[in-house]
Amino acid sequence: MDIVSCIADLFERHGGQAYEGNRREPVSALEHALQCAQLAEWSDAEATLVAAAFLHDIGHFLVAEAITRDDRIDDRHEEIAIPFLAAAFDASVLEPIRLHVPAKRCLVRTDEHYARSLSPASVSSLALQGGPMRDDELEQFFAQPYSRQALMLRRWDDLAKQPGRTTPSIDWYLGMLQALLEQPRGDQRTSVGATGVT
Repeated sequence: MDIVSCIADLFERHGGQAYEGNRREPVSALEHALQCAQLAEWSDAEATLVAAAFLHDIGHFLVAEAITRDDRIDDRHEEIAIPFLAAAFDASVLEPIRLHVPAKRCLVRTDEHYARSLSPASVSSLALQGGPMRDDELEQFFAQPYSRQALMLRRWDDLAKQPGRTTPSIDWYLGMLQALLEQPRGDQRTSVGATGVT
């Protein structure tokens, strides 16, 4: 099975489930992914960053396939996703995904208003993920090539939790992933404001 079909299958099996327990959010995993990708498109992000926005939480699905989730343990979904996606995507997709959790820790430390904007679920997971970054962690984070993109992804991630929002369908973004894989690597951009709806 090719990577896009595998991604579609994961969303089919896990995307409709609501986040539960301390991770409870007002949208399903699929709704969250679609909203996050739409926000990236509205920001005129490169196609690779839109792909990262769509796929940033797919590691949760991979965790769900392997173990029973425990709200008291950080599932490290941002890292678990990388080996699965690395077979098809390069660093411009992988690194914003890998860094989107550290980006939250960075923003809590550097933006005094940011922490107040987090959902209760994000506040709960922040404690498990290490809390606000220390000075040495900030320096290491900003030294990484895709830290700026990760910060953008993090902002979209936090906003992509609106019940009932109209978004493009999953097929729109699966098609975008397929087109991205078929294009030469480079500074490709998607059309802004995709109009397909769920």
